[in-house]
Parts: sequence; structure tokens; C-alpha cells
Amino acid sequence: MQRNGVRKVIQQTSPAAIKSTLSHTPFSSARDFLHDSRDHRTVCKVLEACKVSSDYRTASAIHTRIFKLGYVTYPSLVATLVSAYLQCDRLVLARQLLDQVFRSDFNVVIANLVIEHLMRLGEYGFAKKFFLKMPVRDVMTWNLMIGGYVRNARFEEALSLFREMLDSNEEPDKFTFASVMTGCARLGAVNHALWVHRMMTEKEIELNAILSSALIDMYSKCGRIRIAKEVFNSADRSNVSVWNAMIIGLAIHGLPFDAVAVFSKMEDENILPDSITFIGILTACSHSGLVEEGQKYFNLMSSHYSIQPQIEHYGAMVDLFGRAGRLEEAYAVIDAMPMEPDVVIWRALLSACRIYQKPELGEVAIANISRLKSGDCVLLSNMYCSMKRWESAEGVREMMKKKGIRKSRGKSWIELGGVIHRFKAGDRSHPDTEGLYKVLDGLIRRTKLEGFLPETELVLMDISEEEKEGNLNHHREKLALAYGILKTSPGTEIMISKNLRLPQSRLARIEDSAGK
Repeated sequence: MQRNGVRKVIQQTSPAAIKSTLSHTPFSSARDFLHDSRDHRTVCKVLEACKVSSDYRTASAIHTRIFKLGYVTYPSLVATLVSAYLQCDRLVLARQLLDQVFRSDFNVVIANLVIEHLMRLGEYGFAKKFFLKMPVRDVMTWNLMIGGYVRNARFEEALSLFREMLDSNEEPDKFTFASVMTGCARLGAVNHALWVHRMMTEKEIELNAILSSALIDMYSKCGRIRIAKEVFNSADRSNVSVWNAMIIGLAIHGLPFDAVAVFSKMEDENILPDSITFIGILTACSHSGLVEEGQKYFNLMSSHYSIQPQIEHYGAMVDLFGRAGRLEEAYAVIDAMPMEPDVVIWRALLSACRIYQKPELGEVAIANISRLKSGDCVLLSNMYCSMKRWESAEGVREMMKKKGIRKSRGKSWIELGGVIHRFKAGDRSHPDTEGLYKVLDGLIRRTKLEGFLPETELVLMDISEEEKEGNLNHHREKLALAYGILKTSPGTEIMISKNLRLPQSRLARIEDSAGK
């Protein structure tokens, strides 16, 4: 088989064509097209096609060839093959593949690369199995596992593995702490954050721009903006990423004037802002309704700093106008963009349409989101419900059922004594359920006596007022709060985190880049 024949098969990505072509490939030709890096990428593409089509037989044929030709040293091939088997629901074959890797001459560098690729493919469960079987691990092994968990939003697993690392004979390095601090930030776990910072100090890890930025980001997201400011004031501020972390931290705390003050100080110290700096400033203005200020900084980018606005900055402007209720101007920004708007921008507009009850414009936003997620449909449905357009809302729900789109379940959590307690709406699975519901019922009675009544119009369902009130009373954040009151003494600060939040332009994505 000629190489151009293989590439033709890849382009077609037809399962039958791939299977037929590979089954008739002479052994010497297979060796030939696997020989160089271009063909190595070709085989990965074939395996990706197998994943899409759930063609495990072709994947198995490639499996045999890889080992016969000694290409087990290609970590991306091994990881992609594992992923293909899992997609095809062939768990036994995936395990056999990993066992074969360990029966070969073990190489920790290659094993680390396999873990890296598995994590990149989202196969963190198999990465952990692979990790546990490794006869030898180095600091890179631990870092890849911890960092991989963080990138796959498995923050508690990352912290747990970090504790295991400390119990082993492997010393963490600055890369370990950078990943662990990101995990703490995403959890909003302040006690964990303080412990990690203390551990880093004890181990005399020298702060650089990445670690200083990660510390500022961690404390900001854990609700400790004062400590974040202290870290910023004591850090080496020669790198723009440290300034960006502080500006973004102030932005998410709704402190726009503090963020602007940091930006001014940045200019005084002759640190040139970059594109991320302006996303932080625009977000700070957006969260506080400072539309004119936001417009000023948007124009300042190109006029004074020669930074051409990218899609992220246009998205921030859409968010700025949308939050202020100026939806026509938000849509005008989208219409005038020099590039194609992406899904983040349309979701920012959709969110604003839900808040300000603009269903026609919301439908335009939905029409431009090619791959709908549950949050998109829920926003549109809630917009209809808030206007009592029950039939339209039901139509959205029916569409979700037909397309197999499931609503993401909201969770709230609270950290007490180093343990994270999670709650869902109406949750009764917690061991202290009886006690926390008694506290919650008592709080609700007291608030009613003080004249506070539940705003049942916020329950966007066509059900009785009594049912709406019950839904509000047992909201996940109220359960977390009641548990915090139950388990802490008077005067203790209670901080609650949650997994769902309204679209915030693309700040969530940019926050990860602030320290890099």
C-alpha cells in the first residue's frame, strides 16, 4: 500500500475503508509507513478515526503492528490506542495494552510521556492505573499526574496525590506547587491554600514569576484578596504575569478601582501591559458596570500600546455591554468584529438576554452556537419561564431530550477542618443531614419573622407557590451555609464555593494563563 493511499483513507475516515486497507497492508509496507514521524502522526489519526467510529477491530490490528514493530516507545500511540479501546468499551483490551507496556523494557521517561498523553486525552482513570503499576517514579511522574488531574478538573484527587507524594521519598518542586496551588484556587479551599503556602515556605521553594502569580491567583479565588495583595506587594514584579494575576484577582472581587490603580502603578514602574492585562481591566469594568471606563481601556489598547484587540477582548466588550443591559450595543460589537465570533461570545450575549428578557436576541445567540451544551438550553428555557412562556420553555426541554443534552447538576461545597463537604439541591445524603436541616428550618423561620419572604418568581417552573418556596428553601448553597453554621462557632467566617457560574466572557480561561 502506498503512503498516499493511507492518507486518502485518513481523509475519508470511513471505518470500513480503514479496516479493509489495514487488513491488506503487507508487513513490510506497514513497517515503512510507521518508520518516520509523519507516518507516526498518520497512525494516530487512524486511531482517532477508530475512536469516532468505535471500530475496535481496526484498533486491535494497529495494536498488533505497533508491538511487532517495536513502536511501543511512541507514547502518543499507546495513549491514543488506550483511549480508542475505552471509547469502544473494550476495557480488557486497554488493560492488556498497559500490561504489555510494563512487560517491555521499562523506561520511566517513556512511561511519563504515556501519562502525559493519557491526561491530555482526558483518560485520568487509566493514567492513575498506569501510575500505580510503575516500578519506578520520578518527580516528573508525580508532576504529570497532579497537573493532569488539575487540567481535568479533578482538584481533590490532585491534592490527595500531593499528600501521597509528601509521604513518599520524592520531594516536590516548583512545578508541583504551581499545579497544587491551581487546584486549591479552583476549589476555593482556603485552609488547603494556607497549608500549601506554608509547605512551600518550609521546603524553601524560591518564588519566581509563575509561583508568585499562582499564589496571588490562589488567594484571590479563595476569598483572601488581602493576602493576595500582600503577596503582590512583596513579590518581584518585573514580570507582567504577576501584575496580571493581581488585576484579575481584583476584577473577580468586584474591585475595579483597585484594579485600575494597579494598572496605573504598572505604568509608573515601566512594565508594559499585554493582552491579558487588558482582559483583566475590561473584566473589572464589566463586573462593576463601568461601561465608559471599559470603552476607554478598549480604545487605549491599540491607540497607546499598539495591542490589536483579539477575540478575547471583543468578548469582554460584549460581556461589558450585556451586563449593563445594553444588548443592542453588545450585538453591534459582535456584528463589527473583524473575526468570526466564537461560542463564548454568543453565550455571554445569551446570558444577558436571559437576565434582561430579550428572547428574540437570545434565539439569535442560540442559532449561532453549533454544539449546544446544557447551560445554553437552560438559559434559553429560563428566559422563557421568566416571561411565563411555558410552551416555549417546554419546547426547549423536549429538544434537550431528543438531542440527549443533560442539565449539569449544580453543587456547592464548604471546607471545614481540611475536609470538603459537597451539597446538591434537596440533598439528604450527608451524614449530618438531620442536624443541618434543623438549622436551615430555624434560619428560614427567623428570616420570615424579620419580614424577608422568598422570591418565588425566581423559580422558573410552572408549579405551585408552595413547591417553589420548597425549592428555594433547600437550595444547595443554603444547605452548605446551614452545615457551616452547624459545625462552627459564632463569628466564624463561612465561605461557600460552587461549580456553576454565569458566563464571564472568557475570564475563566484567561485566569489559567495569568501566571504563565
